Amino acid sequence: MDLGYDGTDFSGWARQPDRRSVEETVDNALQLALRLAAAPGLTVAGRTDAGVHARGQVVHVDVPRQPWQEMQARLVTRLNSLLPNDIRVTSVVAAAPDFDARFAATSRRYAYRISDEQAGVDPLRRRDVLWSPRALDATAMGEAAALLVGEHDFASFCRRRDGASTIRRLIEFTWAREPEGLVVARVVADAFCHNMVRSLVGASIAVGEGRRPVEWPAEVLGEASRSSSVMVVAGQGLTLEEVTYPPDNQLAARVSQARSYRGTRQL
Repeated sequence: MDLGYDGTDFSGWARQPDRRSVEETVDNALQLALRLAAAPGLTVAGRTDAGVHARGQVVHVDVPRQPWQEMQARLVTRLNSLLPNDIRVTSVVAAAPDFDARFAATSRRYAYRISDEQAGVDPLRRRDVLWSPRALDATAMGEAAALLVGEHDFASFCRRRDGASTIRRLIEFTWAREPEGLVVARVVADAFCHNMVRSLVGASIAVGEGRRPVEWPAEVLGEASRSSSVMVVAGQGLTLEEVTYPPDNQLAARVSQARSYRGTRQL
């Protein structure tokens, strides 16, 4: 199931007591749409934090064959009639037997959008764009980002979790000023640890504002321990844009490889 959501009014993806979550909202809608006795439970490609958005989120779910066959052709329409306007399901298909939304993924791509216009953020983009009160040097930010690409221990940019490795493969990290003036990061990795993208953005902003030299984020990376000098920026500018998967005949191998890291890497 592919879906997108405006994360502003959610406390993140994960179900939490007495808080509005994307997971619980979608799970409950699926239960109603398929007339199931209980919510079926979802496996998600990437667990987004409070305020973070998604255009290309992916989940998988196991459901009984009969209600699926009866509802398949109209399930997208039925789900969207049950969901609030800040979540939209874009497609629902039968997955290959070895598919796993989390462990079969080969990469996750995020974008972070910032406006440094003196007037502030365009009112129509206020929910998915961060405002910087200082002008940003997108070229310097891009130079700093390039020094972080590769497989490294990103402990300096992650919130540690017991028993979890902070080693990640950062496939792509770029900054560019788009024609409409927004400064936009493109961040692609095999997986991300907690707060990693927002910390990378925070370090980049320090460079873009001229408060730190281009080499500084790489120096912080080399410390391999959480740095209090790195700002974790707000979730509002962050959007999960895409999750990629291998061909069906390679899914089992990818899942096996990813599961071998279970307990040491948080996907």
